[in-house]
Amino acid sequence: MDPILHLSLPVSDLDRAREFYVDVLGCPLGRVRDGWLDVWFYGLQLTLQDDPAHVLAPDAQGVRHFGVTLPPEALEALLERVRKADVDWVHRVRIDYEGSPQEQTKAKIRDVDGNVIELKSYADPAEAFEGLEVPATG
Repeated sequence: MDPILHLSLPVSDLDRAREFYVDVLGCPLGRVRDGWLDVWFYGLQLTLQDDPAHVLAPDAQGVRHFGVTLPPEALEALLERVRKADVDWVHRVRIDYEGSPQEQTKAKIRDVDGNVIELKSYADPAEAFEGLEVPATG
């Protein structure tokens, strides 16, 4: 089995969190148990735990965040879903390093508990990750 990255986040309202990740971001729903549930966030097993006392204050700039890098077409489809929902934008869609080999399109949004999520695409992933050795899985 290939490794599966796992992240667990406390949430203040499990139903609202489920609606955001499943209905707004389109994440497939995984296991559902009393007090928690899993969603599949682009290969990440994201466990949302009903634990309001441990929800952190929002990070205004999004320094503390997680995210996904997608092919350009998949990013645009996801951004269309996000634009139709009432989301809190940390940074609206922008293009950095336009015209260079590192060109990237990205945006940051907050989930219903203030967790910042970066949505990104590289024009040329091979150039963007040049020199970075990615370990083989499996």
